[in-house]
Amino acid sequence: MPGRILGLYALSVMDREGGLYGYALADRIAQRTGGAWRPGPGAIYPALESLTRRHLARAGRIGRRRIYDVTPQGRTFLRHLRRQMAGRMRAGPELGLLWSEIAGHEDPGAFLLERLTLHLDRIADYLSRSDPTPARREALRSEVLRELERARGRLTVTETPAPAHRGRSRRAAP
Repeated sequence: MPGRILGLYALSVMDREGGLYGYALADRIAQRTGGAWRPGPGAIYPALESLTRRHLARAGRIGRRRIYDVTPQGRTFLRHLRRQMAGRMRAGPELGLLWSEIAGHEDPGAFLLERLTLHLDRIADYLSRSDPTPARREALRSEVLRELERARGRLTVTETPAPAHRGRSRRAAP
């Protein structure tokens, strides 16, 4: 998984900003993860080389540095991947409950709450460390607060109806 995400992230950076070299990619990932993950050369360069073997990126040299840039085939691949991801983000399965069991959490609700808190912290960190315009910062803050208020309304329901059974009933029709 880390190799895949490294390659995909590198490809997306190349698509937005042009060529990059391995050390810059490692710096960028460390910055984006708040220093929690800084991949080394043994992870970065194999991921970049994999992109070149698959013709999604090409390598060149500027002085001693090896620079990687996205190819037209790489841009096509990214467009396809982004379309797929957009559909999955809206309609795909939520796997949080499965991860809570894999991680051994006794209370799946507490696990999901931890994840929500983590994401809210990441939004706050993004707004404090990155440089969105003041208008964008306020718009995102307002969107988060609106969504939290909508969620509050859904959470105040006192009784939850029993889930409907899906599929055919095994009882004979009267």
